[in-house]
Amino acid sequence: MTFATRDLGDARRFYVDALGWEPLLDVEGEIVFFQLGAGQVLGFFDAEKFNRDLGTGEDRSQVSGVTLAHNVGTREEVVAVVSAMAAGGGVMLKVPQEGDFGGVFHGLVEDPNGVVWEVAHNPGWSVLPDGSVVFGEGE
Repeated sequence: MTFATRDLGDARRFYVDALGWEPLLDVEGEIVFFQLGAGQVLGFFDAEKFNRDLGTGEDRSQVSGVTLAHNVGTREEVVAVVSAMAAGGGVMLKVPQEGDFGGVFHGLVEDPNGVVWEVAHNPGWSVLPDGSVVFGEGE
């Protein structure tokens, strides 16, 4: 997944400094990549270069209608991660609380580039050691 970013420095500070993520590849002034899991990479591409790469002549760098989810094991972890994101330059859209759907406890934070993250704990599903997700009573 690659998102355009208005300020690559803000993205770097948010993900590296505030959240402690290690870049997989960091090209100054162009793009930074983070390994999320097996075969999964999240990239933040300078918006001007993103638009130039598309070659359409229009600004397509705005993020809309997308939420990335980060699931954690406890409600306390939701509070800790959301707090770290807010302290690192994110905008808290929803303080950690009970969700309206599915028994989830979550908070929502917008990163400096407009990407919305849902940090959630859902006791109705589990992430197994191999990374697969089990809905229901999984262990």
